[in-house]
Amino acid sequence: QVQLAESGGGSVQAGGSLRLSCVVSGYSASTNCMGWFRQTPGKEREGVASISTNTDTTYYADSVKGRFTISRDNAKNTVYLQMNSLKPEDTAMYYCATGQSYYITSGCASLQYWGQGTRVTVSS
Repeated sequence: QVQLAESGGGSVQAGGSLRLSCVVSGYSASTNCMGWFRQTPGKEREGVASISTNTDTTYYADSVKGRFTISRDNAKNTVYLQMNSLKPEDTAMYYCATGQSYYITSGCASLQYWGQGTRVTVSS
């Protein structure tokens, strides 16, 4: 069974940085991508960033492009989300997930497993 555990959230001022981590335990042969997603009450879940586990190709939502970077360390079974130049609108619960399908234009899909989430709060 695959389990994901996020960490690294917190409260920062606008313009600050945070690095989220997602440690993956277990293995699924059908996993082809990892992604970071965020959600705030009353809004749809947004795919923030994804990475293909086959090619390391990355995808970013327009709202975070140029500010966020997704990466992974296979030796540590960890996926990271480096978030710079944070804005109040980045405030959300952030989740990592595994997926079966990766699309260049939209990132990770056919999501399989989710972490419990880590909260990010950005104050102005």
